[in-house]
Amino acid sequence: MRKFFINNIRWMIILFLVPYHAAQAFNTWGELNYIVFEPDRILSSIIVFLSPFYMPIMFLLAGMSARYSLVKRSYGQFVLERIKRLLIPFVFGTLFFCPVMAYIGDKTNMGYDGEFFGHYKIFFTKWTDLSGFDGGFGVGQFWFLYFLFIISLVGVGITVLINRVIKDKKAKGEIPFFVICLLVIPFPFLYDLLSVGGKSFAEYLYVFLLGYYIFSNDSMIEKAEKYRRLTFLIGLIAGILDVYMFIWSEKDYGAINTIAKAFTEWFMILALIGIGKKRFEFHGKISGYLSSRSFLFFSIHFVWVVLFQYWFFDLLGNNKLLLYFVPVAAAYFATFICSEICMRIPVLRFLMGVKK
Repeated sequence: MRKFFINNIRWMIILFLVPYHAAQAFNTWGELNYIVFEPDRILSSIIVFLSPFYMPIMFLLAGMSARYSLVKRSYGQFVLERIKRLLIPFVFGTLFFCPVMAYIGDKTNMGYDGEFFGHYKIFFTKWTDLSGFDGGFGVGQFWFLYFLFIISLVGVGITVLINRVIKDKKAKGEIPFFVICLLVIPFPFLYDLLSVGGKSFAEYLYVFLLGYYIFSNDSMIEKAEKYRRLTFLIGLIAGILDVYMFIWSEKDYGAINTIAKAFTEWFMILALIGIGKKRFEFHGKISGYLSSRSFLFFSIHFVWVVLFQYWFFDLLGNNKLLLYFVPVAAAYFATFICSEICMRIPVLRFLMGVKK
């Protein structure tokens, strides 16, 4: 049985990437961005609250989808599909979209005053942290694609190894809810493990495998649905504490802050799975359309956010309200237009990993 709530959660998260990425230009912790505005604690609080679980749940959903996919595909077919849907759009997106964002990052952060095409040499020869904020080589939002590609291959490798040792069976649903809650314990130890560009392969692999082995089981999804209010309450409280300690307090809480982040991550993931199963298990014209465009939207949105923030800066000045919402609205419009254009051009559909 197809689980529509997985696609619905996915496109909802992807649509919200526009205001999420736009808010990063206002961060209060001094992190570089392609363009940097006057810090704003409210916008920064939104980022800090969402960031622990916002992308991790995408990996958990990917793990669930991988389990369902391997029911009707061989391992070889699965790997080939991952190459077409993840690796090819990663390479294309990095080469086509990221130089534009890195060029703006170099102009706003490093004082670059050369031409756009002349900046390509800098983009391909300056290697720092893969962000591109300083004009060097960066992968932008496409880090998610190469992370997921590698994690998918590692996940399949683990599955093959397990199948050779024991017969691969889904969990029978006997896992108690409190045990599911205890799966939060490893998170604080994973955040700095196998970290690339500030993002942990270990953390995302762990979440992917939880999706593959635990939440591909209907009984586990039902448990998440049953306890959705409790997990949401725990995640909300932990998230508020995380935001307070990181943004609003002058004191460094260290490990306590990390634990709050871990609880926010895991319990909000559980809550979203449960809420998704309860409220978003539907399919219609609008949800079908947004689901079919979500991957294109993911690939295209960030460059428009950066461009509109750059273009509107001189026009809007220091009016933070307009400087946030005008680029967001413009980026939504431009991204949907570009998604429709790409959807109608076979070569672009292939390069961006989208099915017809």
